[in-house]
Amino acid sequence: MEEDLRRLHSEAHEALAAIRAPQDLEPFRVKYLGRKGRFTLLMRQLGQVSAEERPRLGKLANDLKVALDEALVLKEAEFGAGAAKAARAGEDLTLPGRRQPFGRLHPVTQVMNEVCAIFEGLGFAVAEGPDVETDFYNFEALNIPPHHPARAMHDTFYVNDTLLLRTHTSPMQVRTMQRERPPLRMIAPGKVYRCDSDITHTPMFHQVEGFLVDRKVSFADLKGVLALFIGKMFDPKTAIRFRPSFFPFTEPSAEVDIGCVICGGSGCRVCKHTGWLEILGAGMIDPEVFKKVGYDPEEYTGFAFGLGIERIAMLKFGITDIRLFYENDLRFLAQF
Repeated sequence: MEEDLRRLHSEAHEALAAIRAPQDLEPFRVKYLGRKGRFTLLMRQLGQVSAEERPRLGKLANDLKVALDEALVLKEAEFGAGAAKAARAGEDLTLPGRRQPFGRLHPVTQVMNEVCAIFEGLGFAVAEGPDVETDFYNFEALNIPPHHPARAMHDTFYVNDTLLLRTHTSPMQVRTMQRERPPLRMIAPGKVYRCDSDITHTPMFHQVEGFLVDRKVSFADLKGVLALFIGKMFDPKTAIRFRPSFFPFTEPSAEVDIGCVICGGSGCRVCKHTGWLEILGAGMIDPEVFKKVGYDPEEYTGFAFGLGIERIAMLKFGITDIRLFYENDLRFLAQF
């Protein structure tokens, strides 16, 4: 048995030394070191050796196999170094190097980060919540009971009778107020979902909900915060107007418009020749919402607002089709 092992080891080393091409290494490994290779088959005969000789021969067989494994690794490295050297022989080292392309933040992410940074600079904390919400947090706690006509405005994706993909990040307003006591100053950025798709709408988009709750908060406070945000986001001289509107969870409510950033207010196709662009909705938090979370509406007041990040990005970068954000065209994304 010992003689057979040494003879096989010598034969294998001679065969390995004779290999001149890297493609011959794998057949060699299979022949000598594979599961059905010659070393494996010979080692299986150890069971026929006497109990006294078995430990010594077993160690010898294992040592010879390990030595052959190491020789095979060295041979593979030798071929690898030779191939690299051959490849370098044809290179012109005076040529300039090729720059590796760097990834960029998606334009929606850039705008989301900028929006959050502005509000964080005003003392607003950031709160995040689940994309799959309950009907209670998405609708009922926000003063939108079952069969309320405002539910039709949301085009909701339902998972079942009580679970849905959130249609706005406003549920975080309720979740935060349930967990904490005023004063509160929060923004809730995240993805939202609605059954809608055209050049200005997508089934999934990004929104930032913001709210502030304290004693003696007024509509004037809301106007001041939003005017400061718009000035930082676009231009301090940007014209702003508030139009009366309706939202179930704010009263009074308003739509906020800015002077068209494309035409400067003179009228164009983007602003439908009105000179104004709607960018967000806002209002004073309805007392019914406070009652849902256990706040005394006689003691506390607050305001809330919600804005679409894609809408802001389209205005900021002059983009007319929201679908460009999600087509993953590198020619488009590389511009940002």
